[in-house]
Amino acid sequence: MSAFAAQLRQSGYHTARIGKWHTGSDTGFGRDWDQQVVWNRPGRPENAGNYYHDQVLEFDGVARQVDGYSTDNYTDWAVQYIGDRGKQADQPWFLWLCYGAIHGPTTPAARHQGTLSGRTTAPPTDIVGPWPDKPAWLQDTAAWTRDDGGGLVMASKKGGDVVFDANRPGKSFDAWIQQVHECNAAVDEGVGRVLQTLRDSGQLENTLVIYSADQGFALGEHGLTQKVAPYDAAVSSPLIISLPGRIGQNRVCRHPVNTPDLTNYLCQLAGVQLPWETHGRDIRPLLESPEASDWNLPMIMTHTSRSYGDETAQIPTDDRLTSSSSVPWYVLLRDGSKKYVRYFVKGELEELYDLAADPDELVNLAVRPEHSAELARLRRLAIAELRRTDAQFVDGLPATAAELGAVSAR
Repeated sequence: MSAFAAQLRQSGYHTARIGKWHTGSDTGFGRDWDQQVVWNRPGRPENAGNYYHDQVLEFDGVARQVDGYSTDNYTDWAVQYIGDRGKQADQPWFLWLCYGAIHGPTTPAARHQGTLSGRTTAPPTDIVGPWPDKPAWLQDTAAWTRDDGGGLVMASKKGGDVVFDANRPGKSFDAWIQQVHECNAAVDEGVGRVLQTLRDSGQLENTLVIYSADQGFALGEHGLTQKVAPYDAAVSSPLIISLPGRIGQNRVCRHPVNTPDLTNYLCQLAGVQLPWETHGRDIRPLLESPEASDWNLPMIMTHTSRSYGDETAQIPTDDRLTSSSSVPWYVLLRDGSKKYVRYFVKGELEELYDLAADPDELVNLAVRPEHSAELARLRRLAIAELRRTDAQFVDGLPATAAELGAVSAR
């Protein structure tokens, strides 16, 4: 996104970045961004756990510690920026506002703590397993168990980090859900304040607003309390796009898009071009007709843990393969209602789901002989998409269980 901001800045936009910064210690102030208030986690590891209080922030490159609740602080600064830009109508602007919530240690604002006390919710169907038709790594990420009274509580998860609340043995499921939603309440309020400021300053009708997140986070689905895993609960993000008069309101698009798609759209809208290939699809037809059923471009996503670019040319066989949340490298493909996942582990099961019939991804069709032809088709399509997007590792993919003849109906 900094590269996109740099291109906008060269095209005459005023660019600003507020909130969590997690993409290297160089924040690009003065080069990519005209204005910044950023919590530079990589640049200050000693402060990297302070998601909600006592943050050391960089104000246009000058660091100082601030008081207050981070979500509210970020909103205050965003509101101030939007109001100021509204007084300078001769220059377009771009603001990237990044809340740290609801990342762990998931901490609600004081005004929201306890507001959902006593509420209960139905747990996911497969929260404690078993998962006989899913990959072996899922056993290592199991995060939930039942106590002596039959209640759902957090288990002692292998490799869990108590700092980020995903491994609190004995914490009840309802208490965890309460904590997460109470923490998110300040984000809801903040987004409302941002939109109201756009409205009050007369800028809402001429501003593209995109609300999204960097990932999903499973709350018990498939036994998980984490991100990264290739299930929708753990990896899919919300995406709301608003541009009054140009994008229809109150319409839902069921087709998935990814970050390169969104980056491509932003470049098209702003009339800028990134200095490298992003392989994004043109999603403008979806924004014009969100409910269209004839969209037929597959979507691909790869997970290569903390390795990027040329580092992914060779698929590792050591700890780097599962260094992010114990989930091995994989490729995920969406084609219509079908979802296909292939792990970069020799002999591992593939996964195939029909999301129209099975939105919770409970029935892995890849292990059923009657779906072998569809499995083979999606496997070929995933490889074709990897080649289209210049994935360097494509010729080194380990053989799957099906390719080795190691899958039988279960």
